[in-house]
Parts: sequence; structure tokens; C-alpha cells
Amino acid sequence: MSDLGVTLCGVALKNPVIPASGTFGFGREFDELYDISVLGAVCTKGLTLEPRAGNPTPRIAESRGVILNAVGLQNPGVEHFIAHDLNWLKNKTRVIANVAGREIGDYAKMCARLDGLVDFIELNISCPNVKCGGMSLGVRPEDVENVTRVAKNALKRTPLLVKLSPNVESIAENARAAERGGADGLSLVNTFTGMTIDIERRRPVLANNTGGVSGAGIKPLAVRMVYEASHAVRIPVVGMGGITCAEDALEFMMAGATAVQVGTQNFTDALACPKIVAGLERWCASHGVEKLESVIGSAVLNGQRSLKC
Repeated sequence: MSDLGVTLCGVALKNPVIPASGTFGFGREFDELYDISVLGAVCTKGLTLEPRAGNPTPRIAESRGVILNAVGLQNPGVEHFIAHDLNWLKNKTRVIANVAGREIGDYAKMCARLDGLVDFIELNISCPNVKCGGMSLGVRPEDVENVTRVAKNALKRTPLLVKLSPNVESIAENARAAERGGADGLSLVNTFTGMTIDIERRRPVLANNTGGVSGAGIKPLAVRMVYEASHAVRIPVVGMGGITCAEDALEFMMAGATAVQVGTQNFTDALACPKIVAGLERWCASHGVEKLESVIGSAVLNGQRSLKC
């Protein structure tokens, strides 16, 4: 069998497949369908210092090839997660805690509270459907650098991944800003901002008016951004955005991603992640690839192998 293992920020993962934040809860429901220990890691739903009820309904809408969500970071709060879910999840696989805040100080408090308790912290500065904090800190490079530095200074043991928004002028520049701020790695892309309208009511479908667009339709945009970000920095990248199968995951890895997160496809097929793991194994076997890590950044553009700067 081929070796699917990858190393992310110095931490070994059995494979690169990770359910994305907001699409997997804390893993318990999925574990009733399959043993989630087959996954490289699990990224938790977005956590905040205090419990959040989220946005008004309706907050999910379908469109062709994508869905829109404006859930608004509904979660039970970080202390509930630590008390009720963390140890169970750690006994299954690596844990990435996705953290969000209303202001920059919240990120420092969240990081300090979770430092050493989880395998990674994913800094969510790019959520497009909350009215304060979140995405406002992830648009301008100077803000990305600042919040990253504040979060990193609160950590002593846990690697920091910074989740980047695609709703920016330059994904490469924001990637470099996060690296300057001390990020150990990046994850991208978060959802695009979008809207869908009920033509009978002549009103937006979502109560929040706009929401985050995800699903298969955004994959080419996400692959391009992962390529640009991974070649702008020297830290590893976790790629996501429209992954539905092993072939999609391989595109992201060839573009430069060390690992991948699978989001919306978990709603379409609850077994999506283990199917992707199995698909990667089949692809490696059929292509004579002994170590999956060898495909990272292997895409060739303009007749030349792409190299990190």
C-alpha cells in the first residue's frame, strides 16, 4: 500500500483528508456512520469564547452547483467544547480547533485557552456571514498580519493556521502578511460572499441577505488561489473549496497544498471523506506513487515545474 501520510507544521497526519469547519460538527454524528479515526484530522465547527445562537433563519440556500450559508458561527462556546467534546475527539484523530472572535483580543484569549490542548488552531478571520469581527480582520494585509501576530503571541505549543478569505484584492499578499505575523501555516479558501434571490418574493432567500458560497462550483477559483498562496510563502498550506472526490483533492495538492479540507460534500454524501481517502489510495496504486507527499506542488505550468519562492 502507498503511504498517504503527510506532515503539516511538523505534525504527522495519517492522510491529508480533513473535514472542514462548519460541515462536520465535532464529529460525533459522523462517527455513527463510520470510524472517523480513518481521517487525517478533524476541523471543529467555529468556536467562540461564549455560546452563540447564530443568525436568523433561513440561513441555508441552494443554487446551481453551490450552496450559500449564513449560519453565523452557531456554537456552544469553547468551554463546552473542552468539557464535552475535546477528549473524545482527541482519542479519534488529530484536532484542529477553528476559533473566531468579535474583536482582536478574543483571538488571543481563545488561543491561550486552547494552547497545548489541540493539535492545531485555525484562526477564522474570513467568515463572510457575521456582522462583527471575522471577515473584517481578514481583508486588509495589515489587519491579517496584526491579528495573526496577536494570536501567535498567545501560543507556546500549538501550531497556528490562518484561514484566508478569497474576498480580497490579492490572496498572495494576504498569505505573506499572515506569514509575517508568525503563522505556522495557512488554510484557504473560506467561502465567497454571495446572494440568491427568491424571484416570487423578490427578496433574498437568506435572512442575512448574503452568505458564504461553497460547493463544487468554486473549485477552479479555489485551486488558483491555493496555487498563488502556496507559491508566495514558505509555510505549508491546507487547501479547500469544492472538493468532492480524490481527484479534486489531488488538484489542490499538486497546486501546492499539503493537506485538504472537505466541506460541502459532507452534506451531499456523509461518507465523502473516507471515500476520498480510499480514492487517494487507489490513485497512488494505479500511478505507482509510493508516497502521496511527492505530489505536493508538482503541477507544471508553462512547461516548467513550479517552485516555491
